[in-house]
Amino acid sequence: MNCLETAIPGVLILEPKVFGDARGFFMETWQSRRYAELGLPDLVQDNLARSARGVLRGLHVQHPHAQGKLVQVLEGQVFDVAVDIRRDSPWYGQSVGVTLSGERPRQFWIPPGFAHGYYVTSDTALFAYKCSDYYHPEAELAVRWDDPDLAIAWPLAGAPRLSDKDRDAARLAEIPAEGLPSYEAARG
Repeated sequence: MNCLETAIPGVLILEPKVFGDARGFFMETWQSRRYAELGLPDLVQDNLARSARGVLRGLHVQHPHAQGKLVQVLEGQVFDVAVDIRRDSPWYGQSVGVTLSGERPRQFWIPPGFAHGYYVTSDTALFAYKCSDYYHPEAELAVRWDDPDLAIAWPLAGAPRLSDKDRDAARLAEIPAEGLPSYEAARG
């Protein structure tokens, strides 16, 4: 597997080995020992979402019960974003964006303490992700996808299709510090 570092330490782009021929292809999407060698924790929950073109989901995070997420696109294409929201982090408010596609199998590791979102750029996208903690609805938090302080360069083609939760999300600066994860706590 090829592991690419990004501008924010701990946020990784993973390129699993793909074995293909005229019949199709095979690849491992998770193998506990191999991913542990990269520093990823055990993952406890799998999620799957299908979305139409122009849907923007995020930016989502849980606190407490922060989730690391290993994300990939099985069909279609998305622009995926991780935003460091750990108040005491040197990278606070900075983001990493990557295009994920079913045509070019890659995975994106978003560590705990990051808000996550994606925008669908194909007709539809089948989006799969593994989480390092279970979903806790009482700990769910959304950060505004278009927060001007974050300056995310979403590749929008018109106004995105949003849920009410995402449309009404707060800007990062409006969320009290005790409502956000800590960089020092994550380093543990």
